[in-house]
This record gives sequence, C-alpha cells and structure tokens, in this order.
Amino acid sequence: MCFSNARRFAICIALVMSFAQAAFAADILIGDAKSQPESLTVAPDGVLIVGSASTPLIYKVRSGSTTAEKFIDASTEGPGTFFFGVLADASTNTLWACQLTPVPGSTPARRHTALRSFDLSTGAPKIRWDLPGDNTICNDFSIGPDKALYISDTANGKIYRLPAGASTAELYLEHRTLVGIDGITFLDGTLYVNNVFTNNLYRIPVGANGKPGQPVDIWMDQPVKGPDGMRAANGKLFLAENGSGKITALTIHGDKASVTVLKEGLKTPTAVEPAGDTLWIAERGAGKAVSMPMPK
Repeated sequence: MCFSNARRFAICIALVMSFAQAAFAADILIGDAKSQPESLTVAPDGVLIVGSASTPLIYKVRSGSTTAEKFIDASTEGPGTFFFGVLADASTNTLWACQLTPVPGSTPARRHTALRSFDLSTGAPKIRWDLPGDNTICNDFSIGPDKALYISDTANGKIYRLPAGASTAELYLEHRTLVGIDGITFLDGTLYVNNVFTNNLYRIPVGANGKPGQPVDIWMDQPVKGPDGMRAANGKLFLAENGSGKITALTIHGDKASVTVLKEGLKTPTAVEPAGDTLWIAERGAGKAVSMPMPK
C-alpha cells in the first residue's frame, strides 16, 4: 500500500521515521519529581547513572528499562548530603561523583564537598578526596588526554587535577573569572569550561611549560543563560542551559562559537551526556532523565 504512488510512499516514510523517533526518545522519572537529577552519565553496558541534588542517592537505570534503582546511598554522610556531577570511567571501571554536605548551623550556608569514586559495577567505594576550604562546591569533572581527572570548584573559581592512579588532587588553575565555573570538558585535546554565574564560555590555554594560562573568553554568536553541564562529541560542545530550558550545540571556530538550539522547553536542564546515537539530558526541574537522537 505504501508503494502505490510517490505521495503515499513519502507519507509512509514520514510515519515510519516519526514512530522510530518516538521509540528512540526516553522520558524516565528518577525516583520521583522531586529527585532533582543534577548530572548523569552512561556506563559501557548502557546503564544510565543519575545523581540526585535533593537526596544522598545515586540511581541507575538498566539498559532498556524505565525504572530507576538506588545504586549509591550516602545517607550516613550527614543531613542534607546530595550529589552534583557523576562520570563513568570505563577504562578504570570507576564512577566519579561530587558529594556535597551542608555545614550544620552555618550562616551564611556553607558546604563541605568531596570527590568520591566507586566501583562502576558494584558501587563499592574506592577513594575520597575532600576539597580544601571551608566552603567548596565540587561540581563536575572531565578526563583529559593525559588520563587525569579535571574537577571544577564553583564557589572558589578553581580547577583541580587528579593524576591517573592518584588519590589526592592538586590545584591546576585558580582565576577570578572562574568563580562560577560549572561545566568542564575537553574538545580535541583542549580544555573548555563555562561559568554559570556570568554566562561565559572559556578556553584554558596551556603554555610550552605545560602550565595553564589565563582563561580565554569565547565569543558566542547568541547568548546562553545558565550554562551548566557540558560534554564534547562529534567535534562539538553540547551544553545544558538551566536558565533558558535549552540544550544547545556549540561549534568552536578559534575564539568564537556558533550556537545551535537542539531542544527547548525543558524544566531546568542541568546536564547532557552523549552516548553513541543518543544525547541524554538531566531535567532537574521535572525529576527526569530524557533523551533525544544525537545530532550528526
């Protein structure tokens, strides 16, 4: 029937494509609508791992499932403990996580935060490194070409570096423009970070001595609002804008970037994670992990 004439054939193809895209997209409630999924990552076996910014839990969703299961429980760490960034490192079978715990009775409110790692398969704890300072925000991280883990501290404008195999991180860069640093990722071997306070994107240059230099402001051809989680794939940066409800793709041209809106109308998206032909999104305001086909 679909092949009786060209018009019917075109309609048939369109219907097939729309059904495929509908089946492709996922809309998964993480615990409940108040779970506030801040970050997510995908393990090599397709398991989706999601941290909660309102509970001391990290969840996992098995491949093909729409049910979130408790994976990590840090309720013994103190009242109000929650998680920001999570990142699966398949090469070491490790799940990295930023754990935040409020300081009781502090005015103004302060938090002590720790970089945690867990066995990616079992959830068994590995290392813990407490960020130095009385008020810190371990937010997100990225694995560099040198296999080191680079960690953003939003409150203090710092980037830390944890060498491969080490259990203690070192200060990599501290700069006033990085107060508000949030998303951090490598694209083609170059480190990029964003600032959720000022809505800026920066490239971190590295000198001949291997030391980082002053952050370079990347001019974007349209404004972004509340840049949050950021990951790289297919030669682009993918960005969650928590202030505008958008997911955008950034194409870098030297010190400039062109911005393409991929999805909008989301409730406080805070993270993106490319995984094969899928782009996963943490929709914090809805308590969901949602997905869309990966742009080519």
